Amino acid sequence: MTATVDPESSEWDVIVLGAAAAGENAAQYAAQFSGLSSVLVENVLVGGECSYWACMPSKALLRPVEVVDAAAHSPGVTARLEPSAVLARRDVVINGLDDTSQVKWALDTGIDVVRGYGRLTGERRIAVSRDDGPVRELTARHAVVIDTGSCPAVPDVPGLRAALPWNSRDVTTMKEVPRRVIVLGGGVVACEASTWLHGLGAAEVTVVQRGPRLLARSEPFAGELVAEELQDCGVRLCLGRGMSRVERSDPRDTGQGRVHGGEVRVTLDDGTVLVADEIVVAAGRTPNTGDIGLETVGLSPGGYLDVDDHQAVRGVPGDWLYAIGDVCGRALLTHMGKYQARIAGEVIAARAGGSQDLPSSAEGHRGLPQVVFTTPEVGSAGVTEEQAREAGIDIEVVEYDLGALAGTWVMRPDYRGRAKLVVDRAEDIVIGATFVGAGIAELVHSATTAIVGRIPLSTLWHVVPSYPTASEIWLRLLETLRSQRHAARAGGDAAGERG
Repeated sequence: MTATVDPESSEWDVIVLGAAAAGENAAQYAAQFSGLSSVLVENVLVGGECSYWACMPSKALLRPVEVVDAAAHSPGVTARLEPSAVLARRDVVINGLDDTSQVKWALDTGIDVVRGYGRLTGERRIAVSRDDGPVRELTARHAVVIDTGSCPAVPDVPGLRAALPWNSRDVTTMKEVPRRVIVLGGGVVACEASTWLHGLGAAEVTVVQRGPRLLARSEPFAGELVAEELQDCGVRLCLGRGMSRVERSDPRDTGQGRVHGGEVRVTLDDGTVLVADEIVVAAGRTPNTGDIGLETVGLSPGGYLDVDDHQAVRGVPGDWLYAIGDVCGRALLTHMGKYQARIAGEVIAARAGGSQDLPSSAEGHRGLPQVVFTTPEVGSAGVTEEQAREAGIDIEVVEYDLGALAGTWVMRPDYRGRAKLVVDRAEDIVIGATFVGAGIAELVHSATTAIVGRIPLSTLWHVVPSYPTASEIWLRLLETLRSQRHAARAGGDAAGERG
């Protein structure tokens, strides 16, 4: 079936290959804000991974768990979670895996929608294959934007694929909560899934992670605090362990989000045997670039697309091919993909109009905000201490106990959390920030603002936080940094006198 404003159209100013959240933004900026005609080409659901299988359903599952946890730490408050109601609400959030409303939004906005699997066939040309008709040839007058996203990676463990494991799509759209679950991985998806699986009633949750800690790309204390909370709740952590073999009795595919057969037996590399009803693979993602015709424009299929700060794909002459979202590998985050889409849309419009005044995505990528909605939450922006040192930046770091604030103590008397700033010593600006604790997600935007805006610490000192709130952490971090600098100067003066 093809849905389009004009079913006879074959030429648009902009063709967006893939209609996930980022692709929608690129088409919108071309159609609504720049006057260019645009079309979305999508083979599955308009709205993509985030709307149906990632951000939205995962947060719908995590929010009730967060509320119950907050109640448990608030004297005089009780709350009870009903798993079936939570799953029902999740289904509402993802519109029952129906994209009718998303397609209507596109058409109402003036964006055409063509159903089918799109592949590049040459410069500015896309062929769309459909089950119910012939291949449709599309041509872009100005640009093609690739937003084909990524898919879950499955490690090459003997027996793992044959066991029909759940991936991120299965676990966010599950119809019932398995009693015993093994989660392979230690990143964002693995930690969030473990949080909601346990919170929704899984009796046994075991996390197997080859590396020595969870959330390895974050500051070390982030993974440590999340690991402590998971273990306190009864989640078993097998860190520094890999899987050597997976076996499953009667493996069968009974449909997305359902149990895929009999009992799963996992043998770890130290000989430990784990038994569960389901196994979830959350061990990274792979870009969907293997079968989109990249070879027809001189690119190698299968990997991430290398883009410049205008989101134009390098190695393709003529500035007509752009990539956004997961396929360019710059930041596998929906909000960053949408930001890239806005930049790409503005660049395409500027070039179409003959302007050389082109926006850049470099500034936004310096901020790089992210929130992991575990218990506790992990929020970050900019770089970690390790990343800054690897880049050769002369830095100072400062940390503070989030639980020592009046605002967090009111929130919960046993509050546990920590915050850290990474400061560029030469420029005296914040280049990285990490917050770990309950309810810290909204702190991330202030950090992103400070980093992208390159706000001097002398100015941040006058940005007064409300009392009593968690945002008071900014004042305490700046005060601590002042004390550290004063102590360092005093130590230096004393050393000079002794000399």
